[in-house]
Amino acid sequence: MAATTHTVSNQPPPLVGYDVYGGDRALSEGVARHLASADPELLGEVGRELTLLGTAAGSAQAQGWGVQANEYPPRLRTHDRYGNRVDEVEFHPAWHRLLGHAVTSGLTDAWGRPAGHLRRAAGFFVWSQAEAGHGCPVSMTHAAVPALRTDPELAAEWEPRLTSHVYEEGLRPAGQKAGVLFGMGMTEKQGGSDVRANTTAAVPLDASGEYLLTGHKWFCSAPMCDGFLVLAQAPGGLTCFLVPRVLPDGTRNAFAIQRLKDKLGNRSNASSEVEFDGTWARRVGEEGRGVRTIIEMVAATRLDCVIGSASLMRQALTQAVHHAEHRSAFGAVLLDQPLMRNVLADLALESEAATTLTLRLAAAYDAGTDQERAFLRLAVPVAKYWVTKRCTPMVAEALECLGGNGYVEDSGMPRLLRESPLNSIWEGSGNVQALDVLRALQREPQALNAFLQEVGLARGADHRLDAAVKDLLTDLADLEGIEARARRVVERMALVLQGSLLVRWAPPQVADAFCASRLGGDWGAAFGTLPHSLDLRAVVERARIAGR
Repeated sequence: MAATTHTVSNQPPPLVGYDVYGGDRALSEGVARHLASADPELLGEVGRELTLLGTAAGSAQAQGWGVQANEYPPRLRTHDRYGNRVDEVEFHPAWHRLLGHAVTSGLTDAWGRPAGHLRRAAGFFVWSQAEAGHGCPVSMTHAAVPALRTDPELAAEWEPRLTSHVYEEGLRPAGQKAGVLFGMGMTEKQGGSDVRANTTAAVPLDASGEYLLTGHKWFCSAPMCDGFLVLAQAPGGLTCFLVPRVLPDGTRNAFAIQRLKDKLGNRSNASSEVEFDGTWARRVGEEGRGVRTIIEMVAATRLDCVIGSASLMRQALTQAVHHAEHRSAFGAVLLDQPLMRNVLADLALESEAATTLTLRLAAAYDAGTDQERAFLRLAVPVAKYWVTKRCTPMVAEALECLGGNGYVEDSGMPRLLRESPLNSIWEGSGNVQALDVLRALQREPQALNAFLQEVGLARGADHRLDAAVKDLLTDLADLEGIEARARRVVERMALVLQGSLLVRWAPPQVADAFCASRLGGDWGAAFGTLPHSLDLRAVVERARIAGR
């Protein structure tokens, strides 16, 4: 007689075989909206590209790669069997498949294609839902381009390799590879975000821009990349340099990987400490202008932190809604129970606000006007601060929607939770972002003007938004103790910006719920405390995977 004690019932089916892009209404509608003025051929091309990527991201195969890349993390091999120093990191094949698919899908190529930043941001958002850790070298490779453009000769040599859609693993001279990846090395143990305290020394070899570096980098992510942008102290001050892993003649550059960091999350990605000892480098930009040279790379990677967090939020929401659709308790499906619906609607608002803001920033990069650049100067650190801060509590709440199942590794939710704090730390933690916003407010009035003009496009559409903008202006006019209030100021800026975007572009039920809770004050301290009079069913329905 067959055993019946382990009959599986009241469990959701595996969430596989769906289109991550097309199933996300906020994302797909946002892309179409920003491309509305584009020619139909481009709109169709981008749609097909993202649908193909979304289908791959939602496949069982890609999800399996994500699991494997984290269950078998990278291993450092400092020496070969004969005692020669090799400084190599070995990855599971799943890592290379994830990274290779990202590169061949154009996720390192935004700078020269029509609507390049929008389509690349949407693609990064989609593919990161399969696995987030491999996005680190993808992000840094994409972001290295504007920094290298300060030196036309270096840009001509390296940019075609960086934007290539060919992935080639292994260390060889960059000139022998059809595509390369880049990393970054700014942080040192004595300085952290205070990069001007860096002590790595750069000694010029001659007047050609070649230097030898000596020093230690406390964090160097993805050390198997082909090249790195690093900061070091040259005779003229802090300067940006390009450090290749392999020299043109095929010899290994002096790049001693001291250890891999044992991290909370982001386990698939190798983060390392690196020692430079007579390491050959090329100067990028002028001596003493290292921060100014590399700042465009930092701005681009900060945007990727926003994209990455919004992606994690969407995946966590998707998992929570899928579970609630198929799980019953106390005589009803969870999705139909008022309190669970309130929680899911609250999570959905947070996710859609992050997604809509992300796409707006990417579209601003594509526009490239003075007005949009001024808007980005404030909007990027504001978004980086707020969206990455909201990611962890949201993912934690989504995990709880699965109950005990969410706390088990098989669900995938613990990996999302471990990953969720990282983007708030990368490229400057919360205080760094808040202080950067204050710096822009004090020194670049055109940035505030552009920001307020963007928010003002929704003036008169919602009284709660109008009141919040008025309160923000009062806050900005009060300079007393503003540094200690910086987080609160930036939070308000983020909320009025998200509110303005949703009032203009989201369905009325979503905009109403956002303004009532985030701006109108009718909201508790935890998710699931939205006013019961709102149309929460419509908000949750919008968050479900379209087409399933």
